[in-house]
Amino acid sequence: MANTTSAKKMARKIAARTDVNKARRSRVRTYVRKVEEALASGDAAAASAALKAAEPELMRAAGKGVLPKNTASRKVSRLAQRVKAIATA
Repeated sequence: MANTTSAKKMARKIAARTDVNKARRSRVRTYVRKVEEALASGDAAAASAALKAAEPELMRAAGKGVLPKNTASRKVSRLAQRVKAIATA
């Protein structure tokens, strides 16, 4: 348990940041899940639209430090690859 005033304040700040980051991570997962569901249904138009919505969300999370930048880029790339495959097939 924190003893000093500054340590107590830092504990509060960390807790608040954790809540914000959890919300951001959850939001990203929701957008990615929508793309996955559209891919599973085989609907190329819906998958493309879902990807257009998910990409800025992933990059925003990377910019805020919730995800590493390379992780977000990799996820976008792999989703785009799968959307492209379903669109051409």
